[in-house]
Amino acid sequence: MASAEHDLRVINSLIETTIDSVDGYREAAREARIPTLRTLFERRASERQAVVAALQAFVVSKGGKPQDDGTVLAAAHRVFVDLRSALDNGDEAVVKEVERGEDHIKRKYGDALKDIELTPAARDAIENAYASVKRGHDEMSRLKQGFEGLG
Repeated sequence: MASAEHDLRVINSLIETTIDSVDGYREAAREARIPTLRTLFERRASERQAVVAALQAFVVSKGGKPQDDGTVLAAAHRVFVDLRSALDNGDEAVVKEVERGEDHIKRKYGDALKDIELTPAARDAIENAYASVKRGHDEMSRLKQGFEGLG
């Protein structure tokens, strides 16, 4: 049975994951050596921040309190990525990490869209956000494949 409470719980979970993505792209931009990669990651961070803002606005419009922080697990993951990139220091490693994060966020949105308890309004908000997530995932997947083709 669809409920506003369920919608808000699902969307706040997606907001958390998307904030993780924003943070991940910002970290990737700091780590990237190639200027075009840095610019690409910064652009993706901005796009994901817009997704966060749209989902947060949806939560507010339904009378809820929007999530405004990422997950603890992602913070721990970033520490690990920082350590590994300090040891590895390669753009290929950064791209692989970003693409791995993209697989995670795409899967999380895909799972949410399979939720039969969502109201139509919540489903629409998630589908709109998912379009941006899918574009980012596909772009990072192509970028990773490009790096692998060089090796």
